[in-house]
Amino acid sequence: MKKILYVECNSGISGDMFVASLLDLGANREYVLAALEKLGLSGYQVSISRVKRSGLDVCDFDVVLEENPGRDHDMEYLYGHMRPEQEGIPHEHHGHEHSHEHGHHEHSEHEHSHEHRSYSEIRRIISGAGLPERVEEYALKIFEVIARAEAKAHGVSMEEVHFHEVGAIDSIVDVVAAAACVDSVGADSVVFSPLTEGNGSVRCQHGILPVPVPAVLNILADSDLKLRKNNIHGELITPTGAAIAAALQTEPELPEQYSVKAVGAGAGKRAYEPPSLVRAMLLEVDETVENNTIMSNGKSLKTKDGVWKLETDIDDSTGETLGYLMDKLYEEGAREVHFSQIQMKKNRPGVELTVICDDELREGIESIIFEETTTIGIRRVWMQRTVLPREQKKVETDLGEVEVKEVTLPNGTKKKYPEYESLKQIALWKKLSLVQVKREVDEVLRYMK
Repeated sequence: MKKILYVECNSGISGDMFVASLLDLGANREYVLAALEKLGLSGYQVSISRVKRSGLDVCDFDVVLEENPGRDHDMEYLYGHMRPEQEGIPHEHHGHEHSHEHGHHEHSEHEHSHEHRSYSEIRRIISGAGLPERVEEYALKIFEVIARAEAKAHGVSMEEVHFHEVGAIDSIVDVVAAAACVDSVGADSVVFSPLTEGNGSVRCQHGILPVPVPAVLNILADSDLKLRKNNIHGELITPTGAAIAAALQTEPELPEQYSVKAVGAGAGKRAYEPPSLVRAMLLEVDETVENNTIMSNGKSLKTKDGVWKLETDIDDSTGETLGYLMDKLYEEGAREVHFSQIQMKKNRPGVELTVICDDELREGIESIIFEETTTIGIRRVWMQRTVLPREQKKVETDLGEVEVKEVTLPNGTKKKYPEYESLKQIALWKKLSLVQVKREVDEVLRYMK
């Protein structure tokens, strides 16, 4: 069974929301705290608690700084430049609380009076901490995504980037905790839903910027992540949250079928309505089913064994052209190629080309058909097959060694068929007719068990 970590971001994503959702899912709390201890950072405490969001009992992960807690959860500071009665921004001023119910330490590009750190310094802290291998790998990858996005936003090299927020203690803790959570969960792959973002603008250290902020947009532009907008006025995706998704996602979408084994939810801190939540799910997929699923135009076609049947009608190609086409299609790996005589429009005689091929070869085979004929369209259908178990064997006869295909019928009976190329070689070598060689080989096979 394959384990998939699925992260649902229908109301945005930030670093602390992601960590909280995985802790609620079942990530080992002691493992995460031990990883943070290895960083050797001081000036903060971690609070992990339960809070209520829309009546749901969810996890809250909070990094409580001893000094200069920042203003990322201060709704008046972030959105006070907008007109609340028109924009729907909450009026309450949340100050600098860091209680279990409030206190958002996510960083986007917002003003902090925290200590600033360079990208190279952050790398040294993480690389020198003695973290578990995958935790270090994930954390460095997340910060690399952020550094690249910030460098692009400010027009400098990655080594010149000095993080105003992401380099602060709380964000280093968020990223390393996220890396440890993912390692603890032990999923084989990670999938994120489209990231949901609000609209309007937000006040940050660089002034008032449109939502999504530049760093988030740069991360989205450099990744396969999908963006979805809603009507909430505010910033729902932070650069750290976007970077976690971009760095950790291994597959773009979920398989069609899966089993849900565990669910967790992590709370956000800002006062949006509806409230910010990230939901994480641990899924299981039967790989034998997944590997036998073919997608066509967004629809799945399930089969234990199947092939594509390609068809096109041609009325203006010569016999030489079609013969050459058949050779090329077989060279490409087609299972079968044949032509049927048909009568086409305007009483034109023509041929119907039919090709049987495996899924992984379809696109290449279609390209050859378009290149070598005048057709402008190819029909295709996925066909299920019933295939008998088979085994290739070598059989000694008075004429020499013969390649034989042995198949097993549903009732257990076995049949043996000599391979044409093997019979042909014996016929040429012995200067016998192909019919005579086949007759003698069939006689030998008849009495074999």
